This record gives sequence, structure tokens and C-alpha cells, in this order.
Amino acid sequence: MARVPVDQAKVDACRAYAADVANDVQHFIDRHTTVGVERTVARAYGVDGADGEGTPLANVLVDRIHRAGHAGWGVSYFLGRALAEGAGSIQEAAESLAYSEAADVEPGRVSGAEARAALKEATAAAIARIDEARDQREAFKARFTPAPLPLKYVIVATGNIYDDALQAKAARYAGADIVAVIRATAQSLLDYVPEGPTTEGFGGTYATQENFRIIRRAADEISAETGNYLAQTNYSSGLCMSEIAWMAAVERLDMLLNDAMYGILFRDINMQRTFVDQYFSRRIVARSGIVINTGEDNYLTTADAVEKAHTVLASQFINEAFAKRAGLREEQMGLGHAFEINPWLEDSFLFEVSQAQLVRQIFDRHPVKWMPPTKFKTGDIFHSHVHDAMFNLAGIMTGQSIELLGMFSEAVHTPLLMDRYLSLKSAKYIFGAARHLGDEIGQWKPGGIVESRAVEVLDRAHELLEEVQRETIWDAIGRGAFGDVKRTRTGGKGYRGVVARHEAYVNPILDALEGTEAP
Repeated sequence: MARVPVDQAKVDACRAYAADVANDVQHFIDRHTTVGVERTVARAYGVDGADGEGTPLANVLVDRIHRAGHAGWGVSYFLGRALAEGAGSIQEAAESLAYSEAADVEPGRVSGAEARAALKEATAAAIARIDEARDQREAFKARFTPAPLPLKYVIVATGNIYDDALQAKAARYAGADIVAVIRATAQSLLDYVPEGPTTEGFGGTYATQENFRIIRRAADEISAETGNYLAQTNYSSGLCMSEIAWMAAVERLDMLLNDAMYGILFRDINMQRTFVDQYFSRRIVARSGIVINTGEDNYLTTADAVEKAHTVLASQFINEAFAKRAGLREEQMGLGHAFEINPWLEDSFLFEVSQAQLVRQIFDRHPVKWMPPTKFKTGDIFHSHVHDAMFNLAGIMTGQSIELLGMFSEAVHTPLLMDRYLSLKSAKYIFGAARHLGDEIGQWKPGGIVESRAVEVLDRAHELLEEVQRETIWDAIGRGAFGDVKRTRTGGKGYRGVVARHEAYVNPILDALEGTEAP
């Protein structure tokens, strides 16, 4: 594909500004934990089950410690102390600490070093569980010839996990490479993860560990049957971001929607809570080899895609910087952007191609995920299908990695199986018919629309990142720099679940993921 002009000095400056932004937040992250992080640690140590009302044991355990004012010590400290004092297992220790009125949740009696020592074998087992799941996934995947790019990504969302499994198989038969089970509406606002399989859900299906297992089994079955690998995706965001990352890692998911700022902007989750949770979730993701999908595409549903295109690029730099600090490789950073310019705008297609090519060049090692048009979809399904076709054409021209296929019924109803089939058929046609179109285009008109637009977007992203670096991301979000959405540092859901770490904080799981284990 013909390249657009990219000022490498400005790209380097953008990365430097983003690094400063991420470093500032990392100082906060390194001094804090959250109830979500601590529940994830408990789950990683094998704390399992729920009470008669469906409240997970991990929640009851961490909530009791938090109410006592000692979450800053880390749930690991209390579990390790119980083992050091004779508990028969971590599960036994968790149940006693959670449910027994006589159980002591005051720190003391043993040191942090003693608690860590008592958890040594359990910590090694938790990390080994991630590694074994990763190795199993990669060994199975290696049996299949990789699908050509862009990978065709579709969503299933019935509410019933067993129906989702059937629809995932049908999608693979129709040519899908990736299937995402979209989460039930507002699950990101739940401060717990439901237990077991679920058969009801509005707008999607609940993300639970058992549901992950059911879809993985179905995806493996249909991969073997068709001879083509079907990748599995879900959503690691919201108040249980890191818990879902853990579940996904051990159940062999391939991808997770995981963004540093999405929950802040679009679900009004406290920014301090989100930044801490995203770091721990990404440490798990980095170890597991999962590919994340970031959410910059959402900015263009709340802000104008022409005027605010540069905010997408700026956020991609910031998401990259956060991901690097959590240990992710570039090949795991599926940065997002979207085809959301008003289709009736003259030369809108050229603007879209320019942005897509610019992102592809700047993030050349990243599996960029491109999102379809949604904002300007109407009940006119025929025009909708054409709109999606233009999206597919731009994607194959510019070498995108992953394309979430648009549905012609987007503005009408939750897509039916036939809708999904027709979208896959259209994408297959366009990806084949225009497979080498980009290779045949050697140069854009010098100083023309495509080149000028790329220069403008990078220039404005550079200016925005300089501003954000100067004022900090906390204040930038506060003034609505991204998505035209304003949030405050102490506002939003989950703020009370953010806790300053005690100087004796114990978290051997995090230490192992960071490679900073105590001797």
C-alpha cells in the first residue's frame, strides 16, 4: 500500500510524551491496590465458590478485610498467615476468614516474609496454571494454518451461553476467524463475577469462568472439525477487569477487550480504580500471551470522527505506553480505531483510508483492530450493507490485522445467524477480490487529501499529547480530552475500593508476574 508521510521525529516525541503520562500514573499504581486486584489474587490462589445468594467467596473474603481497614496489607498476607499458623489449605483459610466470626482479620503475629514463605508453593502453582494454559492453547493452535489477514471477527450475544456456543460454531462454518461473546449489558458495573454457566442476559451473556470454558470447548471442537482455528474473545473491563483477565488466562482465551481508559470514559468507573486494575490485568495478559483489543473506536461514537480523529491516535500511544509498563509485547497490543466518519461527507472514504494507513505505519508490529461503522447506521439495511462493504475495502487496502465485521441489521435488531452469514460472505468476497489492491497502489497524490489528512492527524495528536503530558492524564480526562467525556479523579463507581498499600503489603502473585519475587 502507498505510504502516507510520517514525521518520525514527531512519532518519537508522541511516544516520549505518552511514556511520561504512563510513568506518572505508574507511580500511583505502585502505591495502591484495589478490592478487584485482591479478589483476583485470591482466585489465583484457588479461592473458589459462592454462598447461597451467589456472592463469590473471593468477594466475601476481601470485603471483610477491607471493612476492617486492612486491605492495604493484601489478601495474600492473611491467607499466608493462616497457612503459617496451621490452616490445612488456602480454601479452608479463605472460608474461615470470610465466614467465621471468630476469625481474626487484624494484621500481626507473623511477618510479611513468613506469609510469603507459606504461599511459596501456591504462588508457583498459580503462575504455572497460566503457563500451562498458554502452552496448551498455542500447541493446539499450531495444528492449523494461520488465516490470512484481516482476521474476520464476529460477535454472538444471545444471553444463553449454550446458544452462544452453537452460534460460535455456525460462525466458523460461515468463515469467522474470531468469535466474541459480548457481555450482558452493564456487567462491567457489577463488582463481582457471577458463578457458573448462565442462560439469561440482556444484550449479551455474562462473562463467567464456566462460560469461558464452554465457549473454548465449542471453539476447539469446530476448529478440529473445519480444519481452521477459531479464536475466542471476551471483555476484560469494568469493576472486575483483573478477575476476568485471570479467568481468561487459565481458560485459554486468545483475545480480551482491555483498555486503559474505556471504563473511565464510557462506564463512569473511577479512574484511580481503573488504572490500578488495568495494570494487574495486563500483567496477567502479558504472561498468558493473550492479545488485547483497546477501545479507541468508542471515542468516535461520542465525538466527531473528523474533528477528533487525533484523539484516537493520541490514545493509542497512551495505551501502548501503559501496556509496555505491564510487560506486553507489541504483538499483543491490538490497538483500536473505527470507520465512523459520516458517510455522506465528501471524500469520507479517503479520510478513513488515510487514518487507517497512518495507524498501520506507526504501529507496524501491533495487531491493529478496526471497528465497523455503527454511528451512522439506520434501518436501511441495503445502504448499511454497502457502508460495511466500504469498511471492508479500506481494511484490505491498508493491511489491517483484525476486522470486527459490520452487520447490515446493526440499527434494527441483534443480528440473526443469517445476518452474520451475509456479513461474512461479503467480507470474504471483498478480501479476496481486493487482496492485493494495496500492493498495486504505489503512491498517493503528493499533497493530496490522503497525505494532507495523515499529516494533520499526527500533528494534532502530537499537540494533544504534549498538553496531556503537561497537565497529567488525570486533569486531561477531567476536561474531556478524550471522547468529549469528562470524569473526575475521585468520582465514578468503585472509588471506595481503591486502597493505599501498607508498607508491609504482600502480593507474591504480582511479584512473580513482574519478575520481582523476594528471595
